Amino acid sequence: MRDEDRRKLSEYRARYPEKIAQAAAERRRRPLLAGRDQLLIIAADHAARGALAVRGRPMAMASRFDLLDRLCAALARPGVDGLLATPDIIEDLLLLGALDDKVVVGSMNRGGVHGTAFEFDDRFTAYDTDTIVRMGLDGGKMLCRVGLDSAETVRTLEACAGAVTSLARQGLVAMVEPFWSRRDEGGVRHDLSPEGVIHSIHVGQALGATSAHTWLKIPVIDEMERVMEATTLPTLLLGGDPTVAPDQVYSSWSKALRLPGVRGLVVGRALLYPPDDDVAAAVDIAAGLLEVS
Repeated sequence: MRDEDRRKLSEYRARYPEKIAQAAAERRRRPLLAGRDQLLIIAADHAARGALAVRGRPMAMASRFDLLDRLCAALARPGVDGLLATPDIIEDLLLLGALDDKVVVGSMNRGGVHGTAFEFDDRFTAYDTDTIVRMGLDGGKMLCRVGLDSAETVRTLEACAGAVTSLARQGLVAMVEPFWSRRDEGGVRHDLSPEGVIHSIHVGQALGATSAHTWLKIPVIDEMERVMEATTLPTLLLGGDPTVAPDQVYSSWSKALRLPGVRGLVVGRALLYPPDDDVAAAVDIAAGLLEVS
């Protein structure tokens, strides 16, 4: 990041915090799909749960300035529609002027900190609906891990249902990311079998008083044709932290993107921290996989 941008963020944060609300009010907005069939959204809400690792590098996301550089590079590429992030990151990017003409989705529940005893307690510790509306964002995203052996899950389900309802009342997207999960010796593990993902979809899409504005965010797994039979809702594919070669990842995304109901990709680490660190090239490949109307 340029020294002048570092100084700008430092000065605004310390002396002029009102600049954040001003930048949000002045941001140029756009329609959600804006004439496109599918969206490419860059995700950057992992760090808020303490999940800093990428491809085996435990502290890959430790530098905020490096992350912001990578986000600005990604958001500037043709075909990138928007950002999914927590308030701290969205506010930095607003101050840098990087979010004009982008879809911006606020991440809402980040309380289930990675690796903790309370990881299944996915409390809403980031955006709420009132702030999403006040900041002129386009929706809210919530993690909904159904812990099969965790009594804490019921609080998460109730909170997610309330968020879906309140966002829908404002005509805003509620992006639900459901998982069927258990805890083992290594921590929380998601069931990524077709049966596990299908179970999670059925729970996630029924949350709230209406599903009129609900979108799903689900992983790319085997038997995606069968998985997508479980829902009529617009669905975005998540990228996760891939452990296989990029070519294999892009191939799996490409096949899944051709399925009815799939409305694009929400990808963070796979594009922001590719093996060769060429963010622009990785983003361009992902953008080229999408269908355009």
